[in-house]
Amino acid sequence: MSIEIAKEDRQQAVDSIMRYFEQHMEERIGNIAAGGLLGFFLEEIAPLVYNRAVADAQERLLGRVQELDLELHEDAFQYWRKYERGRQGR
Repeated sequence: MSIEIAKEDRQQAVDSIMRYFEQHMEERIGNIAAGGLLGFFLEEIAPLVYNRAVADAQERLLGRVQELDLELHEDAFQYWRKYERGRQGR
């Protein structure tokens, strides 16, 4: 599954790559080269980040599912207990 980003986000990423090269590499990189670099990172490295995010979400959801019995537990056979409590208070 390839990772796609919206056109506006892609342009912001390309602009950011161009700015990074200008400020940190002390050279300019063109729009096409920055777009190519972005494409490389999206294809080569982004799946690592994506898979980690999926694993983190899965772990978090699993934890929540395991707590369902604590959050949603209802004791059975409570009908007579409410009457017994009423008699104990008399």
